[in-house]
Amino acid sequence: MFTLLENCNLLDTVSGEILPCVSVLIEGSKIKEINEGRLNVSNAVSHDLKGKTLMPGLCDAHVHVTAFDLNLAKLESYSPSYITARSLKIAEDMLKRGFTTVRDAGGADWGLALAIKENIFNCPRLLFCGHALSQTGGHGDLRGRNNDLKHYYSYPELGILGRLCDGATEVRRAARDELRKGATHLKIMASGGVVSPNDPVGNNQFSLEEIRAVVEEAEAAKTYVMAHAYTAESIKRALDCGVRSIEHGNLIDEDALDLLVSKNAFLVPTLATYEMLCRKDSGINLPQELIEKAGDLKEKSITSLEMACSKLAKIAFGTDLLGPFHKYQSLEFILRRQVMTPIEIIRSATTVCAELFNMQGQIGVIAQNAFADLLIIEGNPLEDIKVLLPETNSIKAVMKEGRFIVNNL
Repeated sequence: MFTLLENCNLLDTVSGEILPCVSVLIEGSKIKEINEGRLNVSNAVSHDLKGKTLMPGLCDAHVHVTAFDLNLAKLESYSPSYITARSLKIAEDMLKRGFTTVRDAGGADWGLALAIKENIFNCPRLLFCGHALSQTGGHGDLRGRNNDLKHYYSYPELGILGRLCDGATEVRRAARDELRKGATHLKIMASGGVVSPNDPVGNNQFSLEEIRAVVEEAEAAKTYVMAHAYTAESIKRALDCGVRSIEHGNLIDEDALDLLVSKNAFLVPTLATYEMLCRKDSGINLPQELIEKAGDLKEKSITSLEMACSKLAKIAFGTDLLGPFHKYQSLEFILRRQVMTPIEIIRSATTVCAELFNMQGQIGVIAQNAFADLLIIEGNPLEDIKVLLPETNSIKAVMKEGRFIVNNL
């Protein structure tokens, strides 16, 4: 089946330019041909875009599709079937916002990914780490101090974000097990965090031997490791051991950024999650300790992003939203606009993510043989990034692998 999109202004994410009066021919799930001007294809279903902007589908490199409850410790009490239903609704809404590929950072599994791949549900392409690896008492350990139960953290089910493992041998076994279950990448908790009860943000987590063990297993499986890390020290420890993707990084410094650039690694800031956790009008009553943690990190997030831009670091787009905050995914565009240009933000959500995911040429670009993951927009996002926000109603169509998911042309 052929689909022809005619008379569009094509946003080239590589050059950063708008190319006028372009035609794009789609065959099945892939882009077959791009032509300046008209294409004569007799057996194609044609759509005249009348000068609307055509751009690649967006990517989010840090989501938690199973985290429908802000209290992550409660997730283990829900039925897996209920978690599945809630997760697929969260993912479906992401696709409607224009995100055609997302990378899950803990909680999703091969079953969700397969159901999406088979088009049983209209959701973004789902890359997943399975369960994030955490040391006992680390960011993935959500037990209170009086809870000594360990079974569901050693062998967790769908929805549980973390998996406990201690010592290089146990860590290696856990990494291999997540890869056995289809993980497209691995994740470790390399520092303390906000929503975990017993670990200050400044804590270093996992020994260097343990981190190297995870990296070795990922490299053996031809993939990579992402690391939750806030402080400069925890970031440098992770990078020195071969971690490819640093998540959050709010307390990064220039030395750590220089190391990240020299290692050809990626930074995935997640500004939206701190913004929402700190909003007094969110309607959510959060523990004061959590608000204080998030508030300090929010203040540092823009400074760290500005430093990363000045160092020309590879900055991918991520949000890390939980519970009722998933709907604010596109807020990340506005928050980044404080220090980044529109094309820099768009590249972070397209070409940079594609490179991070090892999917260059397949997503993030409008190019021959790339997936036909496309957005049709009323307006020019290079002039006004706000056209990517759902509330503007500027996204007129969303296409994933050649199929219209949203079509309001």
